Amino acid sequence: MGTISRRHFLGASAASAGLHGLGATVARGQGSAPIIQRYVTLGRTALEVSEIGFGSASSSDPDLVRHALDRGVTFFDTAESYRFGWSEEAIGEALVGVRDRVVLSSKTKAGARDRQSEMMEALEGSLRRLRTDHLDIYFNHAVNAVDRMQNEEWWAFTERARQQGKIRFRGMSGHGSRLVPCLDYAIDHDLADIILVAYSFGQDPSFYDRLRHTFHFVDIQPDLPRVLAKAKQKDIGVVAMKTLMGARLNDMRPYERDGATFAQAAFRWVLSDPNVDALLISMTSSEAIDEYVAASAAEVRGDHLHLLARYAYLQHARYCRHGCDACEDACPEGVEIAEVLRTRMYDVDYGDQALARQDYARLGIDATACLTCTHQACLGACPYGIPIPAFTRDAASRLA
Repeated sequence: MGTISRRHFLGASAASAGLHGLGATVARGQGSAPIIQRYVTLGRTALEVSEIGFGSASSSDPDLVRHALDRGVTFFDTAESYRFGWSEEAIGEALVGVRDRVVLSSKTKAGARDRQSEMMEALEGSLRRLRTDHLDIYFNHAVNAVDRMQNEEWWAFTERARQQGKIRFRGMSGHGSRLVPCLDYAIDHDLADIILVAYSFGQDPSFYDRLRHTFHFVDIQPDLPRVLAKAKQKDIGVVAMKTLMGARLNDMRPYERDGATFAQAAFRWVLSDPNVDALLISMTSSEAIDEYVAASAAEVRGDHLHLLARYAYLQHARYCRHGCDACEDACPEGVEIAEVLRTRMYDVDYGDQALARQDYARLGIDATACLTCTHQACLGACPYGIPIPAFTRDAASRLA
């Protein structure tokens, strides 16, 4: 099949043509390694980055950073909380001597009542671990409550940090159940030059709209594309994360053909969205880096839809959609169901128990009550069929 527009891509039938014939996803010489083919500008910032960037939530190996550099990756993202700071240290070690060639971002979780002094202390800790005097982007991390963005200390701190040359641009990242209201507030009040958001084909209403005959439901997050379009209209850089809808890549290997993979199809779907500039993906091995980089600049093909549809069919009843909110008030004990399921995903799907336990420990109300629950009021609360009681009990057993 030839290349097609996103509009026609959405119209391709998921039930025809089989799961084959994807063809090569990027041009390369005989025997040569894949390399980033496209660089993009993040909104009004003038920061030019590789359209596929290095996420470090699940790694702390300087050699992986160097491997990504060799493949043309120029966008490196980390956070003070990743691997207890070891991810920042690994990136800092690997970027010695090449800092001026890359765009570097890190994150802190600035709370609703945190003071400027605390935020500055966190920033300076990241700068030390990263062996640099400035960050290109500094995100308020994992924002899931509007009051965190309403804290005027964040604005004052980032203004001061910019004046001191310690950061160039500020941003907001989010992947929780209240993502859209937080994004709306940050955009409306000019609190972010760049937003980093959970966004995949599994959260795109247009994807499910074309597959109603297969899944018998429609996506219930229509506001996520709207808010991304609003950010784009204001020339705010938009970076996507969690683009693999749970990242169960091995489940898809039997269906991949001609060297093209589910991950590459998922990346091309997201990057074909005119409201998305780039994406970040956790890179945990040199083989994964090569697979991911090979998706750069590839044209969207109709056959990609078959891989995405197959994955959605296999995973739709086990993957919690970030920002759905359908189960928010289902538990009379106040268990943060969506957040509990997110931490479970890190362990079960990502294979990163350390990250899962770290985030689980930070939940306001964890899943302890689920271990002795008899009412199971959350049963049936998920429109996608996720067995909430079983998954929350499993999370409590794994991560408490």
